Amino acid sequence: MSPAFLFVVIFAYFGLLLAVAWATSRNANNDSFFIGNKSSHWALVAFGMVGTTLSGVTFVSVPGAVGRDGFGYLQITLGYVIGYLVVAFVLLPLYYRLRLTSIYHYLDVRLGRRAYQSGAAFFIVSRTLGATARLYLVVNILQATILDRLGVPFWATNCVILAMILLYTYEGGVKTIVWTDTLQTTGMLAGLVACVWFLLDRMDVSLAGSLAQMQEAGLARVFDLNVDSPGYLWKQIVAGAFITIAMTGMDQEMMQKNISVKTLAGAQKNMVLLTFVLVIVLVLFLFLGGLLHLYAAQAGVTATGDKLFPTVVMEHLPAAMQLIFFIALVSALFPSADGAITALTSSFCIDLLGVRRRQLDEGTSKRWRHRVHLGFCALFLVLVMVFKWIDSASMIGVILKLAGYTYGPLLGLFAFGLLTRRAVRDRWVPAVVLAGPLLCALLERWQHLLFGSYRLGLELLVINGILVFAGLFLITSPERRGATGVQADTVSSSS
Repeated sequence: MSPAFLFVVIFAYFGLLLAVAWATSRNANNDSFFIGNKSSHWALVAFGMVGTTLSGVTFVSVPGAVGRDGFGYLQITLGYVIGYLVVAFVLLPLYYRLRLTSIYHYLDVRLGRRAYQSGAAFFIVSRTLGATARLYLVVNILQATILDRLGVPFWATNCVILAMILLYTYEGGVKTIVWTDTLQTTGMLAGLVACVWFLLDRMDVSLAGSLAQMQEAGLARVFDLNVDSPGYLWKQIVAGAFITIAMTGMDQEMMQKNISVKTLAGAQKNMVLLTFVLVIVLVLFLFLGGLLHLYAAQAGVTATGDKLFPTVVMEHLPAAMQLIFFIALVSALFPSADGAITALTSSFCIDLLGVRRRQLDEGTSKRWRHRVHLGFCALFLVLVMVFKWIDSASMIGVILKLAGYTYGPLLGLFAFGLLTRRAVRDRWVPAVVLAGPLLCALLERWQHLLFGSYRLGLELLVINGILVFAGLFLITSPERRGATGVQADTVSSSS
């Protein structure tokens, strides 16, 4: 299929997104942008969040990693289930009771202003780095498979895609994203199912037969019982649970969509449905990865990691499958950035600029929101170019490593607020939350001397959280500041 035709298809798809954005952003205001006017349907949010949770990294990196790790990602998935249940039945009731717009306002209520600002700042760093890494992966694939052959430079591709995202999120925010993410999740999952079906048909093998071949090739292994391995079973399960608690339950982007649902019961149903669908989809992605590696062995494909899936599609599959792949890939691209830019804009405006606390009028707040939105788009442009320069072979590893360093302080702050009744000396909190990642970097640098053959993996997130928790305990006094069960009307006016 010609690159020009695929290019036209991508722009037609974007036109559909713009139409949805126009329909959903009419008469939108700041509440529409920040929390969707509290009118989102829970089932719609749940389905759209599948695309946000997975993104282009899952679409390409998870199948590509099967050759190295087998189905070991299922170990982390078991942890995800535990984590989502904690988010649904521990964190969401707290957020709804306090009627929060920014979830980090809880830290202000419970621990103090600097804890609140530190939590918001770490979210902004975490989500900015993670979202741009995801965006880079998909943009790079589009560049290598289509736009290089059309003579379009990478920086221009990056600019155009971010301009597209800016256009359809600029006014509607969460109100628009709830609908566009649903559309994009549908495109991604349809592409996944089509690719699985076609590869089974092309290799003339049944579902059971393909699983038997994967088992023989060592691709279907799941459990790693080597205690010293970074992929050790219980380490992965525990890490998966805490990754979900931190990267979903303590992440403004993910919770912003949840709290746009009118009732707590609806938001909890959203999380349970999301968990169920996500497990099925991740199993399908791993199965697709096994099929891709079996096909690559038969067809003599040498590409590995993130390059395997695009190589098989573009060099060995017919034009119709190439079209389906690119629609699915683009569907995975936009949710990795649109919700992030919206949530980052919301957190920066509410938590750091205090546009709601200062009770600015609607017009002034909107002007500030627009400036911040444009600023984050510009920052994304720069960081995607940085990731292009780094050019890692497996972006999912990079993203999980970044999460360990940047979400750990959030985990420590929220855990301390929820699990203790002590007050902190607020002025020392920024030093504590910075010390956690720095100590983790030293542990990772010298782990061969400290732990012998044992190697740190995803548990770095948990260690980071524990270090921050311990540091907060060292700067506390027995008097309690605030409460997890503080009355809603105490904070609703400023959240």
